[in-house]
Amino acid sequence: MTSMEHQEINLQQPQNQDLIWDMESMARRELAERFIRLFENRLCVYSESVRQLYTNYTLHFPTDLGRKMVVLPNAYAFHDTLHGIDAAAVRKTGLCVLPGVLVGKPGLLLSTEMKDDGSVPKTMPFKPALAQIISSQKKLGDVFLPIMMKGDLREFDQQMPYIHLHRLQVNKLTHLSTFERDDIHQTITRKMLMLYRQADSLVC
Repeated sequence: MTSMEHQEINLQQPQNQDLIWDMESMARRELAERFIRLFENRLCVYSESVRQLYTNYTLHFPTDLGRKMVVLPNAYAFHDTLHGIDAAAVRKTGLCVLPGVLVGKPGLLLSTEMKDDGSVPKTMPFKPALAQIISSQKKLGDVFLPIMMKGDLREFDQQMPYIHLHRLQVNKLTHLSTFERDDIHQTITRKMLMLYRQADSLVC
């Protein structure tokens, strides 16, 4: 059985609903698809219902499911799925990642405020903004581990897709061993650094 055949069969099976994201409300769905693909395997995806974090996955937009996106974990890399991730350790950040095309530039932007009144959000280039956040968290003795989950892909003024970031607080995973927490920390950090390094060249 090929990898593609395996994936097609998986799409027909009952799915974890946390991994099926509805894009019905997206006015510019194709742009949203291109944008979310920029984060494929660069941001880990969290599923609250099964308490798992997926670090190795592909994004699918199957026509038979309508205007939906399916996060499909790599079935051949089960060790890349992190277990025992309690919802109490996952927090909203209020931080949003937007495409640079919003201001006519390549790369990504970061904003701390997305208003519903249609006003253009204040943004910073992603790399210096992320570096500042990491530094400020480090001074507080904390780490910044961004992840995303269902509901985080949104649209500004029916024009521009953006992603709201959640964060994982590994210190709250007290039921896991120090080794397990360190492994989770390192895994998400590697993904974040990859996104950081490539942020200026990511274009949708």
